[in-house]
This record gives sequence, structure tokens and C-alpha cells, in this order.
Amino acid sequence: MRKTAVVLIALFLSATPAFAKVKVVATLQWIGSVAGEIGKGQVEVATLVKPNQDPHMVEARPSMILAARKADILMYNGLDLEIGYLPVLIESSRNPNIQPGKPGNFDCSHFVTVMEKPVSVDRSMGDVHPLGNPHYHYSPGRILSVAEGMADALSTIDPSHADAYKANLSIFREKVRAKQKEWSALPTKGRRFIAYHKLFEYLAADFGFTITAYVEPKPGIPPSAGYIERLIGTIRETRPDGILLTPYYGRREADFLTRRTGVPTIVVPHDVGAVPGANDWFSFMDQALSALVK
Repeated sequence: MRKTAVVLIALFLSATPAFAKVKVVATLQWIGSVAGEIGKGQVEVATLVKPNQDPHMVEARPSMILAARKADILMYNGLDLEIGYLPVLIESSRNPNIQPGKPGNFDCSHFVTVMEKPVSVDRSMGDVHPLGNPHYHYSPGRILSVAEGMADALSTIDPSHADAYKANLSIFREKVRAKQKEWSALPTKGRRFIAYHKLFEYLAADFGFTITAYVEPKPGIPPSAGYIERLIGTIRETRPDGILLTPYYGRREADFLTRRTGVPTIVVPHDVGAVPGANDWFSFMDQALSALVK
């Protein structure tokens, strides 16, 4: 009887690690979505920023610090998009796994080619991101590179499931390539848009449309009445296909421009979950691109 009990205890202890999932904490919804595709049953994903939040304006909360404290790996956008709260989370968590330079600190931007990196930055330029435009999650090719980095990082942390992460990556890669063919067939090439904020540059570069002007005179700077009047003149003269904005801001100004010019306002999701039906990164891209061609 005693020997049987010892055997059962040994079996339990040896089996426990097989059921322990890697705790992934992602700052943004799209990161959590891609991490779930690569990790599948081997990971448990918690996402910090809600889909209805402006990612530029997030502040650290105790619940976020607690989540970071429990993380095996922290995945974030990078390029200073999370600069307002991420350093506080990492320091306050006192979690050695996620400190800079550790395998559990995963900066997604390290795996992408960045657009619009300024040579120099000063306050007169508005809220310019000094490391480059951080909104690369609209670029399928760049997201595939991020996914490849995720698979490697998860394999380092959890080598016993490295083959599973590699297999999940292969499935993800094939799905991205199939969707790229589908998305490339949409009539986005040659279209011209006004945008509220510098959010859609990667989307424009990948799908062949142009952003001709911005409702913000400079990034993060609200437009004055005089600027709006000048923009109305520009819109009437150039007749763009639409005015692009996200669900979280710019609607009042865009609707005013639409009333004055007749050019439609187009709401484009900024992240997974931002609009109904954008339940993962693939459906988020479906929604973003279909909004441009409706």
C-alpha cells in the first residue's frame, strides 16, 4: 500500500509541469490574439488594455501590476506606444522573468521594419514617436515576423512544447498568406483618404492607397477652427474617398467635415475587439479593409 502511494505521488509530481500553461501577459488585444494563435493550448493569455481604449492614453492600474507579477512572459508593442505605463508595470511587478534583457520580456517591434523614424524630434512636431510609427499591426507581413519571434520566445521559455509552437506557427503562416491573397484582391489600390491621426500608414503602404492629409495638424494636436476651414477647402478641391478615424476619437470633427464636404466618414477599428466582429487579428483586418472599400 505504501509503495503504491509513493508511486502515485511520483506520477502526480512528474505530470504537473505538463499541465502548467505558460502565462502570457499582452499589453494590446492584437498581441494577445496572435500569442493565442501561436501558443494555443500551451498558453494562458491575459490582455491589459481594453479594446475601447486609446492605446496612447493608458495609465497603470493595480490589476495590471498584479497580472505582470504573475507573467512568465510579457509581450508588448514597443516603439514607446506603452511608455506611459509599461515601465511602471515592469518595475512594480518585481517579476524577474519580465525585466529588460530577460527571455520573458518580449518587444514585438524588434521583429519589424519600422516606418517614419524621425531623424530628430522636438516639441514643435507634436506627439511624434521618436522610435518610429508604432501602428505596424495593420501590416500582415510584419505581423508574421512578430509571430515567428513569438514562437521562438515561447520555445525558449517552454522548450518541452517547442514542436507545438513550431506547428502552430506553420498553421498561422499559411493562414496569413491565404488572407493576403484575399485582401490584395480588394479594390484599395489608388484610393485616397484623409485620416484623423497617423495610424494607417502601414495599412496604406501594404495595400496601395494614399493618405493625403490629416485632421490633426500635428500628431496629438487637436485642430483649430482655422485649420478645419482650410482642410475643408482642400477636401473640396481634391475629393478624397473618405475620412478615416477610429472608434475612440475624432468623430465630432470628422462628422463636421462630412457635413460640409459630402465626403464620407469611415470608422476603421484600431485593434481586435474595437468593433463588433473583430474577434481576432484576422477578423480585425477583415473589418479594417472592408471599411475602406464599402
